[in-house]
Formats: sequence, structure tokens, C-alpha cells
Amino acid sequence: MAEYLALLQAEFSVLMFLVALMFGLIIGSFLNVVVYRIPIMLERDWKQQAHDILGSSTTADDDKFNLAFPDSHCPACDHKIRVWENIPLLSYAYLKGKCSQCGIHISARYPLVEFATGILTAIVILKLGLTPLGLLACVLTWGLMALALIDYDTQLLPDDITLPLLWFGLAVNYFGVVTNLADAFVGACAGYLVFWTVFQLFKLITGKDGMGYGDFKLLSMLGAWMGWQALPLIIILSSFSGALIGGALILMGRARDNPIPFGPYLAIAGWITLIWGEQITLAYLQFAAF
Repeated sequence: MAEYLALLQAEFSVLMFLVALMFGLIIGSFLNVVVYRIPIMLERDWKQQAHDILGSSTTADDDKFNLAFPDSHCPACDHKIRVWENIPLLSYAYLKGKCSQCGIHISARYPLVEFATGILTAIVILKLGLTPLGLLACVLTWGLMALALIDYDTQLLPDDITLPLLWFGLAVNYFGVVTNLADAFVGACAGYLVFWTVFQLFKLITGKDGMGYGDFKLLSMLGAWMGWQALPLIIILSSFSGALIGGALILMGRARDNPIPFGPYLAIAGWITLIWGEQITLAYLQFAAF
């Protein structure tokens, strides 16, 4: 009987992994749209605000542009992407990474984002289960993925994503899903103040800006989700991942001339802490005890 239950549980885990993977692939396809369009939408909004302040009689951009409009299309020939051409991973493989109309190469980043989002979603569900915590952790995972990619591309961490997630984290912890509300509130405040203090000290010493305010808000958001206790581990892991990945890019000769954004490393550290934070902390305490 015990063997039968173990086999049934294993089969259910595999099924749950596959379902989470497929759903994550779909979300990943949408995240590609978010990552591409949100910065453009922000730029258009800033231009419109500038026109309004200057009293210009013309608008910055007359054509409608948001996450839903216009439909996805080839940037080279304006070919409208059909449904069968937008199936995560499969369409890219079938089309051999090219537009079906003009044959222009489609960046491999699109299927990579889909695949990564699918895998991360599946890991979250396997680790946390089909529970309120697991489902909410998926939402945070998708938000971190979008923020990391946008920051890498543009060195922007849009408030349109960060701030709603911050408030959502506090609302989630009102019900004690991840941590209690008091720890979440302190985490949100401390997360912002820690980086703000570092920023001010760095600027006082060097006269330069060491990071952007978006990083303050991102760490504040992570504190709102996981509580102030998670902040030291997030900061350590983000610094470690930044040094590791940045060093690897330098060794490979792929270092960028522009400043390296810190948001992706914070996102990586925040996700690792969300999934394995307790195990990492416990392992460190056991190691330190020897």
C-alpha cells in the first residue's frame, strides 16, 4: 500500500510539474511582450508629460500603444503574428527562428525567456505546492523576471511593476501567507532605507551615484514579501551573484561599457531566498556552529 501511494504521489508530482511548466511557458510568452512594451510605454508617457508641461499643441505619439495593442507583428515586414506562430517554444522551432513572411531572424531570447519562466514556475509549484503560497510565489517570480529583463535592457525598474508588487506583498502578508504583517512592513521600510543609506554614503564619498532609486524600491518590495529577516541574505546573494556573473562577463570579453544594472542580481537573490532561504540560512548556522 505504501509503495502504491509513493508511486501515485510521484506520478502526481510529474503531472503537476508538466502543468506548471506549460502554464509558465504561456506566461513567459506574455512577459516577452511586457519587457518589450513597458519601456516604450514609459518613454511615450514621459514625452506626453513634457508636451503638456511645455504647452505644446501636438501630442508626443498619436498612435495607440499598450500591452494589448497593436497586435504582435514582425518589426521588419509588419506581418501580424498568427496564433499558430505564437505557441511557446514550438512555433520558434517550427519556423526555425525566422519570420514566416520575410524570413528575418527572430532573437533566440524569446524562447529562452519562455523556457526559463516555465522552469522557474514548475520549480516554485514543486517546492511550495498548489497552495496559496505557491501560487502567489509564481506571481512574484513572474514580476521579478520582467523587472530583471527590463533593467538589463534599459537600466530601468518601472514603478508600474515594482510598486503594485510591493503593496501586493503587504496585502498578502496581512493574511500571514509568507510572513506576518509587522515583519513585512519593517522589511519594506528597511529594504528602502538600507540602499538609500548606501547610496547617500557612496555619493558623499565619491560624488557619484552608485545605484538607482529603482533598486531601493525593488529591495523594499522583496522585504514586503519576505520580511526584514530575509534582507541580509538577499543582499549577500545579490552581491555574490553580481560578482560571479559580472566577473564571468569580463572574462568572456562581454562586459558592457554602460554601468551594470543591479536589478537582475537582486531579482535572482530574491527568488532564491523565496524558494530556499530557510535551507540556506539553516545550513549556514549549522556550518557556523562547528
